[in-house]
Amino acid sequence: MYADHEYYSSTYGGAVEESEILPKLRQASRDIDTLTFGRIREAGFENLSEFQQEIIQECCCQMADFAYENADVLDSLLSSYAINGVNLTFGGSSASVETVNGICIPKSTYRNLCQTGLCCHSLRGWRCAVP
Repeated sequence: MYADHEYYSSTYGGAVEESEILPKLRQASRDIDTLTFGRIREAGFENLSEFQQEIIQECCCQMADFAYENADVLDSLLSSYAINGVNLTFGGSSASVETVNGICIPKSTYRNLCQTGLCCHSLRGWRCAVP
């Protein structure tokens, strides 16, 4: 996991109970691996810059909070529903949330994660510049 409960509660300032947030932090770490095409695992988290590590940990906590707060909606099988002119759609993108590689993530969190330089799909042959 890129963020543990200690980091989540003390540094990030999250308030969700350990038993509730740990599975979300684990899943957020896996989702971050998908969004970064496995580059963090390839390079080794400890070999990334301090800036990259900080952003990844913060994004992990933000994604875990988002998953915790929106569990009912995210777990729903509903894709689209309309009745009397009211439409409800899950999945896809909205003004504040988007789906990237099948992962629903707040746009602000994804923008932050992109600052690490690890989310660009076209980084063929990417290698961590840190020895």
